[in-house]
Amino acid sequence: MQRPSSSSAIIIGASMAGLMTARVLSTHFDKVIIVERDLVPDMPQARKGQPHARHPHILLAKGLEMLDWYFPDVITAIKSSGVPFGDMTESMQWFNRGGYRKRFKLGREILFCSRPFLEWKIRREVLNLHNVDLLDGRTVNRLVTSLDNQSILGVELQPNQGDALPQVLTADITIDTSGRGSLGPKWLEQLGYDKPAESVVTCGTGYATRFYERVFSKNAQQDWVFVTPDAPTERRMGGALPVEDGRWMVALSGWHGDHAPTDEAGFLAFAQSLPAPDVYDLIRRAKPLSAIVQYKFPANVRRHFERLHRFPEGYLVLGDAVCSFNPLYGQGMTSAMLQAAELDTLLKQRRGDYRGIRKPYFNRIARIIDTPWQMAVAEDFRFKETQGYKAPGTDLVNAYMSRLQRTTHRDAVVGAALLRVINLLDPLKTLFHPCIIWRVLRHGLRRQ
Repeated sequence: MQRPSSSSAIIIGASMAGLMTARVLSTHFDKVIIVERDLVPDMPQARKGQPHARHPHILLAKGLEMLDWYFPDVITAIKSSGVPFGDMTESMQWFNRGGYRKRFKLGREILFCSRPFLEWKIRREVLNLHNVDLLDGRTVNRLVTSLDNQSILGVELQPNQGDALPQVLTADITIDTSGRGSLGPKWLEQLGYDKPAESVVTCGTGYATRFYERVFSKNAQQDWVFVTPDAPTERRMGGALPVEDGRWMVALSGWHGDHAPTDEAGFLAFAQSLPAPDVYDLIRRAKPLSAIVQYKFPANVRRHFERLHRFPEGYLVLGDAVCSFNPLYGQGMTSAMLQAAELDTLLKQRRGDYRGIRKPYFNRIARIIDTPWQMAVAEDFRFKETQGYKAPGTDLVNAYMSRLQRTTHRDAVVGAALLRVINLLDPLKTLFHPCIIWRVLRHGLRRQ
């Protein structure tokens, strides 16, 4: 038995959610230990357990705000590394529903870098904290409970190499940030607790991603590019993001099995089939720097821990282990950061007392998850193949949102309102303010 400290925390998973949680808990506990199944190199590299990390990730404006609050030195370090920064709406070339969104100044920066690069920068900051350690190359076999089975005391670890015996690591609180594939529901069931109810909405998303050389010249394309479909008649999209080391990260994707192939000719043909030529025009002239890699994502999954009546003390769940969204909408990292920040707020209000924290914590993060979940599944329900619970009024809301999206081709006020909601800066209800509704209706009358 290894007891790290009289006040200690264990975090399962060293990805973005785990790193953010470690930063939060470092101010409330004497010792924080991150346990990671993969070996973690000190370099920007996607790990075996992160197949999605090789594909585009966007830190939304609200997430960048959280990053600046908890890791101000990371922003400075990333900027000094030559990573593109700038006002997200002044530099967008976004084709959506038959036209390009009108550019304007939102007053919010967007960070363009690969997921491994961003995670590496944050991980170095976290592991430089005096009370945070990383135990990598170890698998969590199970949760360790008290004799009465009412509290989680820690985890049983199995080293992935050699013939070492399992190790029991104890702490005051254990937080599962191990992602979509979390074994938490299974562990709870093994301990005699109910598994959380799940909401599942299918999307059948698939990515194909490749890096290209980004040429710096007067006439070279430097804006970020999105081509998104007019669903449900179109279901293919593509994007090109300027990232670190002078590269374009280009991803082609689609819904419900309409996925880009990984061969050269097929990849180019898919790009050429998009509703606008921007991505194709960029890659047909650019020099490829990598192979084409693929990733498939079958469904949005939300686990309703807030509905459980019985739950062990000393155990929480955060990030994709609670809710994993269709990655095409770029909400995952920001949602995890907001959940960790809410945990921080709750611990501050309770002066670090983690006992009985489960119910208020899960209720609060459920409210955080509501907005991105509603936006993601509503968009996916534009396709008739999508299966799952469909909230009443979804089709009516989607019809209005289609008109609103087209209004952004000419109206910067509506565009700003939409981008603020997409970036989780404002609640969804702001898009239904009478002033916004009037501008959308006026735009529709002008088109007619």
